[in-house]
Amino acid sequence: MPILSTRGAGSAKGFGLTAGGSAPIDFDYLVVAGGGGSSSYASGGSGAGGFRTSFPGGTKITILPGITPISVGAGATGTFGENSIFSTITSAGGGASGGGGGPGGSGGGGGITGNNGDVTGGTGNTPPVSPSQGNPGGNGTNQYPGGGGGGGGGASASGSAGSPVGGAGGNGTASSITGSSVDYAGGGGGCQAPGGGAAGGGSGGGGTGGPGPAKDGTVNTGGGAGGSRWSFAGGGSATGGSGIVVIRAPSTAKFTVSPGTNTVTSAPNGDKVGTFTVSGNLTI
Repeated sequence: MPILSTRGAGSAKGFGLTAGGSAPIDFDYLVVAGGGGSSSYASGGSGAGGFRTSFPGGTKITILPGITPISVGAGATGTFGENSIFSTITSAGGGASGGGGGPGGSGGGGGITGNNGDVTGGTGNTPPVSPSQGNPGGNGTNQYPGGGGGGGGGASASGSAGSPVGGAGGNGTASSITGSSVDYAGGGGGCQAPGGGAAGGGSGGGGTGGPGPAKDGTVNTGGGAGGSRWSFAGGGSATGGSGIVVIRAPSTAKFTVSPGTNTVTSAPNGDKVGTFTVSGNLTI
C-alpha cells in the first residue's frame, strides 16, 4: 500500500516553491534610466540615463516567486531624468543641462552663463557604482565669439566641450540582451551661443542641439535631450528619452510581465526576454 504524503502547499513553500510549482529564476538584466532634459536658458546637452547590465557574462539576479515591481524612469524636461529600478539594481537619471551641468547617471553639459570662463559639465556615475553607469558632460565655453554648450555624457563616452557648433553628446553603449544589438544611453548635443551651430547627440538616442528647436532624446533609450537657447529663433527646452528595463532568463523559466505594454519574447537561442517600456510588475 503506497504511503500518502501529508505535506501540503505550506510544505512546498518550505522548499522554496509555491503550490503551483514556481521556482526562483536567475535573470540577466539591462536597466537604463531616463535621460536628462534641457532648459530654455542653457545651451548644454543633457546627460543620458544611467546604463547598468549583467549581459553577457555578468552576475545575474535571483528573483523569488511572487510579484516584483519594476520602475522605468521617465525622461525629463529642464531637470534630471528619473531612476529605473530592477530589484537591487538602480540606474540614476541623466543630469540636466544648465548654467553648470547637473550630475547623474551621465552628467549634463555645461551651458553658457554670459560670464567669463568655462562652465563645468556635470559628473557622471553619480551616485557611484561599479562598473560605471555613465560619464561626465563636456564643459561649456564662454569665449565670445564662438562659445557653445558642452555635450551631455553618454554610457561609453564623455560629452565633448563646447565649440562654435556646440559639443557633441557622448556615445551610448550597445546591448544585445534582446537578441538584437541596440544602442542605449547617448548624451544630448550642445549648441552654439550666439549663432547657428548645433552638435549631434551621441549614439543611443541622444538629441541634437539647437539653436532652433532642440531634439528630444529617443524614447526607451535613456538618451539625453539636446541643448538650446531661448534667445534665438525656435529655441526652447527639450525632453530626455525615457528609460527601459530588459530581463532575460532560460527558455524553461516561467514568468509574466504587466501591464500589456510590456512584453515577453524569445531570443534567437530560445531564452525568454521580458521588456519593460513602462513601469510594471514581473510575476513568477
